[in-house]
Amino acid sequence: MGFLKAFELAKLDQLTQSISKPVGVVWLLTLLLFLLAAIFFLFQMENWWIPAAVAVVLSQLVIILSWQDAKFGTIMNVIILLVVIVGMATWKFTSETAKELENLLAENETSTALITEEMLHDLPSNVRTWLNHVGVVGREDIDTISFRQIGEMKLEPDGKWSASEAEQYVTTGTPGFWWRVSVDMLPVVDVVGRDLFRGGTGDMKIKVASLFPVVNVSNNEKVDQSTMQRFLLELPLFPTAALQPYISWKEVDPFTAEAQMRYEGMEAIASFHFDKNGSGELVRVSAFRYKDHDEKAEPIECIGQIHEYEEINGLRIPVKVDISWVLEGEPFTWYRFEVVDFRLQ
Repeated sequence: MGFLKAFELAKLDQLTQSISKPVGVVWLLTLLLFLLAAIFFLFQMENWWIPAAVAVVLSQLVIILSWQDAKFGTIMNVIILLVVIVGMATWKFTSETAKELENLLAENETSTALITEEMLHDLPSNVRTWLNHVGVVGREDIDTISFRQIGEMKLEPDGKWSASEAEQYVTTGTPGFWWRVSVDMLPVVDVVGRDLFRGGTGDMKIKVASLFPVVNVSNNEKVDQSTMQRFLLELPLFPTAALQPYISWKEVDPFTAEAQMRYEGMEAIASFHFDKNGSGELVRVSAFRYKDHDEKAEPIECIGQIHEYEEINGLRIPVKVDISWVLEGEPFTWYRFEVVDFRLQ
């Protein structure tokens, strides 16, 4: 409107103050920047907030110059500014965590070893049956996997489910994982989180709107232990790692095996439960992990229940899983997800 008035392209009685042509050009530039920001936002470009931030500054400048007529535009600018701050925080969180992923992948030791039947010889018979069943024999070691998880979470047994979407990378030569999640837990803003297992240590971050830290824990032995246990629990997603030297196996009974992981002075143990018909189908994994990281935290049982498999690049991979804590003897399923966009390297 300021541009139209400045160049006398329309009669605008709402604007009673005169507007010079240079200021009118600023009005037009502000409009174009807002439109550009809207296009970037609609196409989910992470840097949409940059033109929006510049537009808010210019918009407020021309509002001040025409304060009597345009002062109420300040309300809209404040609303947009708050969204811009969240957008900037999201971009910063995404950039920082992407750098962590880059470092994790760069440190991974890759292998081209071809897995043979002889390499399974010293394993417990139920583990051998499982690895043959999922198809590891005759293929190279899996160095890296990546996938997305589409699912839902809840914080309390009687709480409501919130939609979630996560992406994860796992390295096996140098064991580690990077997991970034976004949860629609609040009406307007998302809760984002990142779990990192690298060099035998864990690192956990949770933020509201990518801005306000809720959890930021590292250099904590209980988190280190819990993240290593998680690596073991997720082994069915990258089953060739069952043969890595940092993992050893023990048969508990014909339908249960115990995997022990030793790495960088830490130790983790998980139980693998197979079906009773002897096919080698893994139905459940479990381990005692720390749910919390404070001084009072004690390890409790964590269970991954596998509901569905899919054959991906010749490997039988679990794609529908429920994750539960056992609280006071009762399972509390807090996360259920489906694996999509699974990639092996």
